[in-house]
Amino acid sequence: MGYPVPSSLSPSRVDAFTSCPLAFRFSAIERLPEPPSVAAIRGTLVHRALELLFAEAPGARTAESAHHGLGRAIDEARSGQEWALLGLDEVAEGRLVTECAALVDRYFALENPDEIRAIGLELRMEAKVGNLTLRGIIDRLELGPAGELVVTDYKTGKPPAAQREQGKLAGVHFYAFLCEQVLGHRPARIRLLYLGNGTEIVAYPTEQSIRFLPKRTAAVWQAVEKACTSGEFKPRTGPLCNYCSFQQWCPAFGGDPDRAAVEAPIVIGQRLAPA
Repeated sequence: MGYPVPSSLSPSRVDAFTSCPLAFRFSAIERLPEPPSVAAIRGTLVHRALELLFAEAPGARTAESAHHGLGRAIDEARSGQEWALLGLDEVAEGRLVTECAALVDRYFALENPDEIRAIGLELRMEAKVGNLTLRGIIDRLELGPAGELVVTDYKTGKPPAAQREQGKLAGVHFYAFLCEQVLGHRPARIRLLYLGNGTEIVAYPTEQSIRFLPKRTAAVWQAVEKACTSGEFKPRTGPLCNYCSFQQWCPAFGGDPDRAAVEAPIVIGQRLAPA
């Protein structure tokens, strides 16, 4: 059985397919619902708090303002379905709020927000490469001291191990490519701010790194098209399997992938049903 070929790719989708084609099928092709994770919600809350911080004028971008933004982000999240699916009790919710507050505080150890000339927040960009649309969301686009473009990406998880750092930086060059295509200028640098431990990783996109990206993406796209035509999305086991929402339907764990489309919505519905 074949599947419809998606019309766009993002850095996360490229990473998802290369990590596990079957999980990509479930999430990107069949668009099956997934239960949210505390880690994902934590990232969403902190990103929203920093977005609200940079909506303030320089001089008002204080830690107090950031924590006020975090409170607003939490209030917004509490009214959504994802928060309900987490099923947090009072202790777990308190732990989540405390962790978010610590990440917001650590941000201020990495830079002075009053010195940042932000020109775009949560900026959605897309560019055509042949028949494929590449999409991405840039956390923050700013002007550097000499007026150069700088992309800053907030990370609330752990920084990558040395052997995986280059893989993470592939997404960095994806953002650089989008900026060059949409704005006509290549960013001078892209900063990854890991708020978990206060680490900063800086990448300097080059003409060579930008030129390589469409070729890599095209290769992934060809593999996606081939899998959609044949219907063969093979699982790829590894450490991430422990965190996969679709493990019970994975043949590597004795599951039937063809039952996922029917059963995944039922599982999510059961989580939302009142006790």
